[in-house]
Amino acid sequence: MIYTYKECMEKWSSNYQIKKQIAAGDLFQIEKGLYSDTPDVSTLAVISAKYPKAIFTMDSAFYYHGLTDVIPDEYHIATDKHSFYLSDKRIHQYYIQSDILNIGVTTMTRRDATFKIYDRERMLIELLRYKNKLPFDYYKEILGNYRSLIYELDIERIQEYADTFPKSKMISEALDAEVF
Repeated sequence: MIYTYKECMEKWSSNYQIKKQIAAGDLFQIEKGLYSDTPDVSTLAVISAKYPKAIFTMDSAFYYHGLTDVIPDEYHIATDKHSFYLSDKRIHQYYIQSDILNIGVTTMTRRDATFKIYDRERMLIELLRYKNKLPFDYYKEILGNYRSLIYELDIERIQEYADTFPKSKMISEALDAEVF
């Protein structure tokens, strides 16, 4: 399990006791301000603990939902458009408008990490919104995978999401022409 410095202070009550736990091998410092009770922690767990308000999106979400087998080079996360720039080379940050940031957020667990991620329905909307910014083959692969699982998706939820986004008419037309 990953602990923040604040959580460690609550548990061991002093910096001396934290250092004592590290020296005893019961606690491991993963990064500045992040500790773990195991020496081997995935980068995904570190990113999700370091940025708890971030939501996994785009390439990362497509990969974790099984819509592509392309492993992203960076972790793609969405933050509020008023958030500070995150100067972490492991992440690609997307600034999202506050009113649509939390639409379709769910949690997912992978190995040692539990993190916030957009659901498949929201990611279909994102795929159509960012169509022109994605490589054509990559777009077609993901779209083909969506078509194969169309009966597993919540169509009403997709329509709801499409209506709340800017350029909703374009999104609805793309849904009708390319997905349904």
